[in-house]
Amino acid sequence: MLKNLFRKQEYITVSSKQLKDKEFIPNIPNGKWINCKKCKSIIYLEDLKNDDYVCPNCNYHFNISAKERINQIFDKDSFIEMFQEIKVTNPLEFPGYEEKLKKAEQKSDLDEGVLCGVGNINSKKVATAIMDSNFMMGSMGSAVGERITRIIEYATQNKLPLIIFTASGGARMQEGIISLMQMAKTSAALAKHNEAGLLYISVLTDPTTGGVTASFASLGDVILAEPNALIGFAGPRVIEQTIKQKLPEGFQRAEFLLQHGFIDKIVERKDMKETLYKIINCTEKKRSQVCNCTEKKRSQVCNAPKKSDLKCAWEKVCLARMAERSKTMEYINEIFTDFIELHGDRCFGDDKSIIGGIALLGDIPVTVIGEQKGKNIKENMERNFGMPNPEGYRKALRLMKQAEKFNRPIITFIDTPGAYPGMGAEERGQGEAIARSICEMSNLKVPIICVVIGEGSSGGALAIGVGDRIVMLENAVYSILSPEGFASILYKDSGKAKEAAENMKITAKDLQKFKIVDKIIEEPESGVQDDFGNVANNLKVYITDEIQELELLSKEELIDERYKKFRKIGQSELV
Repeated sequence: MLKNLFRKQEYITVSSKQLKDKEFIPNIPNGKWINCKKCKSIIYLEDLKNDDYVCPNCNYHFNISAKERINQIFDKDSFIEMFQEIKVTNPLEFPGYEEKLKKAEQKSDLDEGVLCGVGNINSKKVATAIMDSNFMMGSMGSAVGERITRIIEYATQNKLPLIIFTASGGARMQEGIISLMQMAKTSAALAKHNEAGLLYISVLTDPTTGGVTASFASLGDVILAEPNALIGFAGPRVIEQTIKQKLPEGFQRAEFLLQHGFIDKIVERKDMKETLYKIINCTEKKRSQVCNCTEKKRSQVCNAPKKSDLKCAWEKVCLARMAERSKTMEYINEIFTDFIELHGDRCFGDDKSIIGGIALLGDIPVTVIGEQKGKNIKENMERNFGMPNPEGYRKALRLMKQAEKFNRPIITFIDTPGAYPGMGAEERGQGEAIARSICEMSNLKVPIICVVIGEGSSGGALAIGVGDRIVMLENAVYSILSPEGFASILYKDSGKAKEAAENMKITAKDLQKFKIVDKIIEEPESGVQDDFGNVANNLKVYITDEIQELELLSKEELIDERYKKFRKIGQSELV
């Protein structure tokens, strides 16, 4: 008796081999356990709820209701629902539509496929629309479109940031052309919200397809997605039936869209609230004086000649190219806080040779962009040796235009042997991308500080180098092209690169004489990596001081002074 009382409880065990065959999958007790759709593992439902409905074994993100989303994202008891008086109708008098709506209400405990309202995220007030795929797959009919439009208009009128969580199969077929027109209605409302200079974050969840993808889902200032979310215009079944081809694994998933430049970031559900807060904070945080730099700090940022100034130009080229030399990401991590990297050009891809995002410089929200080399072969292959493709420059320009909208200063870090000269880059418009970036930078209505941290070469460097202030590290170089390329063209011998480097006048000291460079930041004779913390701090002090000075100018004065800066370059050499 006692033996049976204390006998160990036997649990269902299922091998991964068995799970591949449906006939081996056991019956799951209703209401207590659930079967993961991806890995087929059996999960205790209460544990799943505690993990935000994310499978602990394979990280599959289960679909959740709008009400569950509210509980996860918004501060407790802060959400207030709005516009629930807007009810669905049957504009086409479509047969059986009313019955289908009643069934959807019973299934979802909702009266429509979206909840709208206002709430707080870590005390930050936002307007939001949250779609729910449990109600007719979150399809967008006239009531859904009207509710979303109303909350967008409310956000615009009350100068609130807007977040829309999408989960939809697209336009609602039973409402025909009326449903289609909701795409125009919601997009037009967002255009007014954008014109008002307000933040819109689009969060794409599984699934987001059809007319929703082709309207408000794709129009965010920042577009986030949950892992493995299905995102596309035409659904997989429609595509396969149309083109008669089997789609590749992972096609139209969030990871696919990130790779192809259409979303900024994939965010785990557990991290979503904090990520949203950081983005809002970097957009709305009021500017304040970061620091009143002491004379001691200021004296560290100087142009006094040192021993390293005696190095020849070729030695500086070698120092600038050193694998161990500090790269853009190291400066970002050292100088800024709360950096959130954003991805993609919204057209073709995400170029890893250029990184960019939003961050805080003390209390100042800024946009940071830089060319990123690697420190070993593997990293350099991933970063294309710091040589951007057109999509890299288009990503940079997209982020710069976003900075202008939210009045954020821009800091760029230049470190590239040049733009990538490949055939694909030419086919995708390398020259146009560089030209567009240079042109647009000249007219941006926010302060721009450009920092040459290593090798700055050709139009590939200048594409992110049109700024109000240009600063160089002491052992950095900046040139029309590489010394090897210069020697090949003018001397017909790339072996004369050392001689070319001297004649090209490419050092920081040379460029300061030409009035191209405004400030030189000292670094150790052996390279910045030997005293990186101090060099980065000196650079931070300089950037902070210059931003505070530039922000005293009006937008018109800022653009005019930037124009004059570049207009004067080379004039003194003319007869």
